[in-house]
Amino acid sequence: MYRPVGIYYAYWVHEWDVDFLPFIDKVKRLGFDLLELHAVILAEKDSAYRLKIKERAGKEGIALSYGMGLEKEYDLSSLDETVRRRGVEFMKKIIRSIGEMGGGNISGTVHSYWPAVFPENLEHKEPMLQQSLKSMKELAPFALDHQVFLNVEVINRFEQFLINTCEEALAYVKEVNNPACNILLDTFHMNIEEDSLGDAIRLAGKNLAALHLGEPNRKPPGMGRQPWAEIKQALDDIQFTGPLVMEPFLTQGGAIGRAIGVWRPIIENPDLDALAEKSAAFVKATLR
Repeated sequence: MYRPVGIYYAYWVHEWDVDFLPFIDKVKRLGFDLLELHAVILAEKDSAYRLKIKERAGKEGIALSYGMGLEKEYDLSSLDETVRRRGVEFMKKIIRSIGEMGGGNISGTVHSYWPAVFPENLEHKEPMLQQSLKSMKELAPFALDHQVFLNVEVINRFEQFLINTCEEALAYVKEVNNPACNILLDTFHMNIEEDSLGDAIRLAGKNLAALHLGEPNRKPPGMGRQPWAEIKQALDDIQFTGPLVMEPFLTQGGAIGRAIGVWRPIIENPDLDALAEKSAAFVKATLR
């Protein structure tokens, strides 16, 4: 079964805000079908730059998808209505920008903010969950009008608190009840939170829009102990044809190293291109 294989640009860099153009040619050369870029940064660029990205990707036959994590000042789950409304308007700006590029998947913390700390004055997350749902019920129809799909990422308890398991994500998207709101699972986060990776994928079913790939220590797929055969069987069981996007992080330093928590070289002196190329071949042979 054909499933596009992609990679997140941040694997190669230390800062989020970089020129995305060179990565299109790079991922093409290394054997990928798709490049995932930062939705927030693209929204802050001008239309001419976004069009240049779209045209280059189209010329090279590389599909595009988009990842993001809202900062706290745009928290869509905030109990402060001023903050929540600011977040909704900021998300609409991002959606319009990605819509300009032809639409597609925006995955990540599109429902709250990241990284997040549970408020000390709350005993339960339900009030913030309801605020998030209020935001998403407004944003999903807007996204659909722009051919954009908002995929709620299931994130481990150490980085977020609102949605930590596929079961919680499924309840969330069913409540939103709009085809523009779906689920993103990530093998790194699932390894921490789910009893069974395969069962979580099957539970997501038709609501699974994309799958992020990485080993438990964020090495590229094929270099660790993830149960790839189990994952493949579950993807086949739900007849998944969406993108498989590698999201490895190996190098410390910069805003990305700090945000992801890379406090040591995961691999000494890595040849990042060679490792990515080998992992792309592994994913194609193992998961599709």
